[in-house]
Amino acid sequence: MAAISMLNPKAEVARAAQALAVNMSGAKGLQEVLKTNLGPKGTMKMLVSGAGDIKITKDGNVLLHEMQIQHPTASLIARASTAQDDITGDGTTSTVLLIGEFLKQADLYISEGLHPRVICEGFDKAKEKALQVLDEMKITLTDAERKEVLTAVSRTSLATKVHPKMADMMTNIVVDAVLAIRVENRPIDLHMVELMEMQHRSETDTQLVAGLVLDHGGRHPDMPKRLENCYILTMNVSLEYEKTEVNSGFFYKSAEDREKLVVAERKFIEDRVQKIIELKKKVCDGTDKTFVVINQKGIDPFSLDAFAKEGIMGLRRAKRRNMERLALACGGTAMNSVDELDESCLGYAGLVYEHVLGENKYTFVEQCKNPQSVTILMKGPNKHTLQQIKDAVR
Repeated sequence: MAAISMLNPKAEVARAAQALAVNMSGAKGLQEVLKTNLGPKGTMKMLVSGAGDIKITKDGNVLLHEMQIQHPTASLIARASTAQDDITGDGTTSTVLLIGEFLKQADLYISEGLHPRVICEGFDKAKEKALQVLDEMKITLTDAERKEVLTAVSRTSLATKVHPKMADMMTNIVVDAVLAIRVENRPIDLHMVELMEMQHRSETDTQLVAGLVLDHGGRHPDMPKRLENCYILTMNVSLEYEKTEVNSGFFYKSAEDREKLVVAERKFIEDRVQKIIELKKKVCDGTDKTFVVINQKGIDPFSLDAFAKEGIMGLRRAKRRNMERLALACGGTAMNSVDELDESCLGYAGLVYEHVLGENKYTFVEQCKNPQSVTILMKGPNKHTLQQIKDAVR
């Protein structure tokens, strides 16, 4: 013992039966806390953080993340159940309750003098049996049943986290979102469902957008605010005047020379803009189609002005992940140069419009033909409602 007590004189040392008792009490304590919030009729918990922020939740995962757990065994259990949440998205509370209950039952046997090792082997055998029974019970789903089963599963999961009416509405949204992005024979990439929050109206206005919602708008007052039947050009080309990367000096004799220099500097940007406008004329003139340019880099005021005159909606500085999603949602390819523009690289959306909310602008890209990326637009009157919806949707 002397060697151990030298390392940390204040450490508590528990051995044999005492150590078992400490572990049991930790597991039971965690179980007592989470016992009351299981299922749709469970109670809400109010968490107050050190900074005084209040969070009201019933989601086991959120609770375990936010609680400061000192006890080593209890924190091990908490980790096990958050791992469960990461993989399946639900069942954290159930995991904690099951572990607590198993330990309670084991406690009875230990008090009768059975060795813990034997009990552990028993648990292993029980696990194998449980998996075998599950294997025998499973049924294969037809495509017709798949939606019903998915809906039932997600309703069960959501009903334990938000208000029942809200859960019914959210269920359809979530199931439609997942079915929309599913590609045959490939695992589902849930990152293709964008979660967007707007602090606006009530939580029952949450909706599924078959397309994308971008959190910025056009930068020019004359640009159209709403377009239908849109071709969408996604690109990563700078449409603004940039300083050269090498330090160079120009010498000119007269004011005319300087004017020529300025014109030449702008010329290569104007050529790019002109190519985009020519493509727009080629595909849109004489039809009711409209044109939207979404650029990952900047568009300067002159270029925006040229677009506005042509009735093109131009968005600049789109996020990288949004560009990838746009190509999936609307079709088309993201272009890195303006030299090879033709109709095949354009995407399509039935409706593109801008929505202004206070100081924030949102651009909706909707009614895509075959969206493989969709957006769940969460609305709520205040921060904590949005947070609650977001945790539940995840």
